[in-house]
Amino acid sequence: MIVLGIETSCDETSVALVENGTNVLKELTFSQIKTHQQFGGVVPEIAAREHLTYIDEAIWRLLENWDIKDIDRVAVVNGPGLVSSLLVGVVAAKTFSWCNDIELVNVNHLKAHICANFLNSQDIQPPFICLLASGGHTQLFYVEGYTKIQILGETLDDSAGEAFDKTARLLGLNYPGGPEIEKLSLKGNKDIFKLPKPKVGKYEFSFSGLKTAALRLTQSLKEKNSFEENKANIAANFQEVVCQSLTDKLLTASKEFSESKVVLAGGVAANKRLRQMIQENSENRVKLFAPEIKYCTDNGAMVASAGYFCPEGFGNDFSVYSRAK
Repeated sequence: MIVLGIETSCDETSVALVENGTNVLKELTFSQIKTHQQFGGVVPEIAAREHLTYIDEAIWRLLENWDIKDIDRVAVVNGPGLVSSLLVGVVAAKTFSWCNDIELVNVNHLKAHICANFLNSQDIQPPFICLLASGGHTQLFYVEGYTKIQILGETLDDSAGEAFDKTARLLGLNYPGGPEIEKLSLKGNKDIFKLPKPKVGKYEFSFSGLKTAALRLTQSLKEKNSFEENKANIAANFQEVVCQSLTDKLLTASKEFSESKVVLAGGVAANKRLRQMIQENSENRVKLFAPEIKYCTDNGAMVASAGYFCPEGFGNDFSVYSRAK
């Protein structure tokens, strides 16, 4: 089965053709990063207009030299995400589906991130524990099957990706903040400062207090005229605390559910320190899986994969399970 995936949930206009949920045949992405950098984050109205500008071109360029009759299904993200951006993709998908008499399925954006792990690989299949950390979400799942996903816990306030972005702005770095902090942290000493590690429930996350602590630290250093010389040290310590928090929850769930396979998803999954820390702290009792770096951020290929493995109609529920206690 060949699925056309369409992703417009935030600031990436991305389309892809994927065979049987794993084999990426062709993909095309129009990024809006440069457009939003001047604002330090995504502006919803501008994002929607950019999607309108590129969605038609993206689809038709993707389908150059392809027979539309070879496409078996169209998959599009219908949430969660920016409503105005989602609308562009959904309308484009509905129109393409109707005009060409092709089945249309709606995909949950977060499930699509999980499915990014199946792309170009046959090595991973459920069950496994998954940590999804991105600009909009931070959640921990027990993935028992392709359509049976149990939410173990999530952030009580800000996502890990948002925390990276906001702290990067404090340090005078560009958007998106995650890659910028990761790069700067290589020049710093993570042990110079001791930002507080969030203390919440077993599977919950919290990053608002950490952001506030980073703000107060930068203000204090600026008053002492020692901010510039310590920017890399702040970045290194901040990254360490975030990654340690994510790692602890993931490995706790892995141990409790006796599941040796752990999986990363979302933009923060691209962080090399996070991947390294999980391996260092696992005592060789888990096997770590993560998407290729290009599939960590929003992309049409993960949507096509989710459209194959777990199409779910118009619903956004994760599973037949209720929230874990």
